[in-house]
Amino acid sequence: MICPKCKSDQVYVIDSREMDEKTIRRRRECESCDQRFTTFERIEPVSFSVTKKDGTSEPYDREKIVIGIKLALEKRPVSEQEIEHMVDRIEWKLVEAGEEEVASSKIGNLVIRELREVDEVGYLRFASVYRAFRSLEAFSREMKKLEKAKV
Repeated sequence: MICPKCKSDQVYVIDSREMDEKTIRRRRECESCDQRFTTFERIEPVSFSVTKKDGTSEPYDREKIVIGIKLALEKRPVSEQEIEHMVDRIEWKLVEAGEEEVASSKIGNLVIRELREVDEVGYLRFASVYRAFRSLEAFSREMKKLEKAKV
């Protein structure tokens, strides 16, 4: 670990705490300049490839899911921490499946399920783009499905 202030490698850990089952928070101090800072260590999931609609394949990128969810939840009362938990749950399901290649549609469906549970407006926003609603009627049908599911 390198100090962000003086770039020294003489850094030691003052305190460690488990944030959740996949993240450790460490408080550190630099011996050279006495700067204190916090780092977070996350267990990296098993890597896999994502097969897109056009048939191309690319390495899995957690940030793409985070960005999509944040866009859907823009100006909604959902915390950054809840978004991270949503992505953690999605990743866990993908890792549990044990597949080396995952279809982007499978990831999209997992995102939709998570959003549906957390925020209905965010769910509709994401679904309207993901499912490419072409008309107001398609959007209305999705809203009716959501209302029926609540009853």
